[in-house]
Amino acid sequence: MAERTYTTVHLIRHGEVYNPDHVLYERLPGFHLSERGMRMAHETGRYLAQKSETKNPDAIFSSPLDRTIDTVTAIVEELGKMPETNNIYDVVTTDERIIEARNEFRGKRIGHGEGALWKNGNWKLVRNLWRPSWGESYKEIAARVQDFVFEKVDEYPGGNVLAVMHESPIWSFRCLMEKGRSEHNMLLRKTALASVTSFTFEVGTHKLASIEYADPAAGVQ
Repeated sequence: MAERTYTTVHLIRHGEVYNPDHVLYERLPGFHLSERGMRMAHETGRYLAQKSETKNPDAIFSSPLDRTIDTVTAIVEELGKMPETNNIYDVVTTDERIIEARNEFRGKRIGHGEGALWKNGNWKLVRNLWRPSWGESYKEIAARVQDFVFEKVDEYPGGNVLAVMHESPIWSFRCLMEKGRSEHNMLLRKTALASVTSFTFEVGTHKLASIEYADPAAGVQ
């Protein structure tokens, strides 16, 4: 078999979260996938299991939050990689660099109640959709994801790495790779739930060869 001349890091967004109160959960604990979210995660796992480059990944990583652990667990099950111990952490490594963006709106509700996003002056934090004033900047987010991705490119030359994470970190890093700057309009992101954004680099370098996007769970109800 010819040696691979490219390394690919596949960044996977978690599935739909069970959140009936419409809370901006950010990094809060206790927010797991909904039943639909679990179906989405399994569908993405089946998609990855059917592709030659991802059915036997060299390494699997995840953000440490509940919704990403739920998602990566479903993916590992579909890949047939769940260990006999049933301990997901025997095959998955968590990494704080791919955690959700820090957000000062955490715990607030969207659209209703006294704790709502637009109540009591909360709206003043949203001054510019391109440059977050409500938490971690896109530049900071993209920098930590870049640090993670480049490290894995160096550690697994010619390999395939899976990493389950969150919308803002994936899109901020994609903007940095495509445009040279991480700032973007948050309303124009293309990072669907349980989607896969794959970044391929030339072996031995951090030179980007391609970006591919797939939304295998788009039809899941």
